[in-house]
Amino acid sequence: MTHKKRIVVIGGSAAGPKAAAKARRLDNDAEVIILQKDSDLSMASCGYPYYVGGYFDDRNMLLCTPTGVTRDPQFYLNAKAIEARTNTEVTSIDRKSHTVSYNNLLTGETGTMEYDKLVIATGATPRMPPIPGTGLKGITTLQSMKDADFLRRVRDEKIIKKAAVIGGGLIGIETCEALQLAGIEITVIELLPQLLTFLDWELAKLVENHVRAKSANVITGNGIAEFLGEDGHLTGVKLANGTELPCELAVVAIGVIPNVRLAKDAGIAIGATGGIEVNEYMQTSDPDVYAVGDCVETTHRITGKKVLAPYGDLANLQGRVAGENAASKNNVTFPGTIQTGICKVFDFSAGSTGLSASSAQKNGYEDIITVINASPDKPGFMEGLLLVTKMVADRRTGKILGAQCVGPGNVSKQIAQWAMAIQGGFIVEDIVNSDLPYAPPFSLAIDHFIATAHIMQNKIKGRFKGISVMEVHEKVKSNDKPFILDVRGPDEFEEMRLGIGETLIPLGALRKRLNEMPEDKNREIICYCKISLRGYEAALVLEANGWKNVKVMEGGIMAWPYTREK
Repeated sequence: MTHKKRIVVIGGSAAGPKAAAKARRLDNDAEVIILQKDSDLSMASCGYPYYVGGYFDDRNMLLCTPTGVTRDPQFYLNAKAIEARTNTEVTSIDRKSHTVSYNNLLTGETGTMEYDKLVIATGATPRMPPIPGTGLKGITTLQSMKDADFLRRVRDEKIIKKAAVIGGGLIGIETCEALQLAGIEITVIELLPQLLTFLDWELAKLVENHVRAKSANVITGNGIAEFLGEDGHLTGVKLANGTELPCELAVVAIGVIPNVRLAKDAGIAIGATGGIEVNEYMQTSDPDVYAVGDCVETTHRITGKKVLAPYGDLANLQGRVAGENAASKNNVTFPGTIQTGICKVFDFSAGSTGLSASSAQKNGYEDIITVINASPDKPGFMEGLLLVTKMVADRRTGKILGAQCVGPGNVSKQIAQWAMAIQGGFIVEDIVNSDLPYAPPFSLAIDHFIATAHIMQNKIKGRFKGISVMEVHEKVKSNDKPFILDVRGPDEFEEMRLGIGETLIPLGALRKRLNEMPEDKNREIICYCKISLRGYEAALVLEANGWKNVKVMEGGIMAWPYTREK
């Protein structure tokens, strides 16, 4: 009798079921078994905040196929011939005997199961701050279906009045929106100086301003020291600076820790990041054991360093690779990540791919060049919405290292384009004549993506001399203030202005009013407009007339993250 290969998958959230399904497609005769600790399978965990926020009401939609079929054990058995055991916790792995031990959490039954190939997809556990009061009722995370169910009840019951979100990352911001939509007064508390640390500060500040505009309070640069409570229930939080904030709910979203206990106890190598070590085949230090998803470390494709990348899309991609390799030979690879991510922030979005300027510098890129472009995603007559993009490149080679984009416009499209450019190894010159689809309902004739590359090309060639909003802000506070020139129209100026000592001379009048410019042709002049397109043209006019120290504030007023006069 021919031995049937048995592939056992530990974990049934995202990466595990994907590995099992891929293995089944490639080997119709193998036994494929999923052992899942939770009662649910194949959960769309990235959808939890939107279920909590009321974007949809049917909980089952988090567990369904695209055609609406619930992915439960019966579905896996009937549709895929995969045995999926829920409420079954794997307690140990014996690599020598090729077995796993398990415990049924409902019946208490224990047992062992042999495997030929094993896939570990044990995910990650939410971090909790090591402070007093974490056991109080009213403190939760948003990592599991149980968490989502709890927060949805909070939303529906409308009893909670005030809540704190601890952590200003992706989950924290999405949770903030979900609870604010329920009419709860929200305070986001972030230990670091900014929200969304995958962004550079000036773009993160634009996001923070938008969160505040939606009536949510934001506290940065201040951690939480203690959860306060009475009779076992949360009543407030105490910050590191001693401030106490009353609240009946706290959602902790300060990151996750890879679940590696099973692997570590079995003698499988754990990387320096704390994730399970895997090679390009998603294979661990044991050739018969693969690992995928939030429990593994992976390679950053730009820096070559090992990183943790707990993203749902990567978990599925890794699962697909591991499933194929477990079912056949090691013939497909997972190349790593450039850490592409996006976050919905009310009617705003924030996305990033590759390296930010700060992360590039931390990773040894000493000579980077950046630009900021603010412009709409499509024409005004098609109700175009603002995008603010920061591009990061290697000054010497022109190689694109990263891009960030925020705003109410189509951020997802922009980040997707940048991600493909980075993965393709593009330099700036590869983008400036990109042939992209164009029609007014979808983009400008020169798409925001291409226009950003044009600005970078001009900057590398010395035609565009940009200055960041942060540098301008510092110069305004200094004793040696530059001459600041706003070249918008009078109506625009009356509607919105910075109030930093600027002089208004509309671009169309500039050539006739050069006598109003500084007599000293070496005086620093900073030009801007709404998005600094006219600011750039003004700078060229001034340079053509002999002024030698003219700069353009990148992104114009729309990229200004500080307080404005109007």
